[in-house]
Amino acid sequence: MAQNRFSHGHGPSQRQLRVGELIRRTLSDVLLRGDVHDPDLNRHSITVGEVRTSPDLKVATAFVLPLGGHDAQDALAALRRNTAELRHLVSKGLTLKYAPQLRFQLDETFDRLDDTRRLFEDERVRRDVEAGRDEDEADGDDGR
Repeated sequence: MAQNRFSHGHGPSQRQLRVGELIRRTLSDVLLRGDVHDPDLNRHSITVGEVRTSPDLKVATAFVLPLGGHDAQDALAALRRNTAELRHLVSKGLTLKYAPQLRFQLDETFDRLDDTRRLFEDERVRRDVEAGRDEDEADGDDGR
């Protein structure tokens, strides 16, 4: 049976990572400069946390969040309304064969970090972590 050349399941390739980072920087610059002619979009200060590209580099998903997380849905709607113009502006800064189709999603990384902090502050979790450290020290393992 023929194998799909994109279904390796090992995560993104180095090329996908490099192109994703290049798109992230370019998109951040475009948004920072306010190059898009939409007052609704320009009133938001948007952080582009990560850009993931498809294996063929034709689709790029940008994970974004407005500063402070305020009006996130409004900012996302403004980005999606201006996708064509953003794609054009971003593609000017790239040397790819195809201008990638841009998709936008809210970046939930910060929410997960807050949840993780709250979890580690829980007394039961803290007690278990301390117990694990005591066992490692008794075994002579310094955790490295």
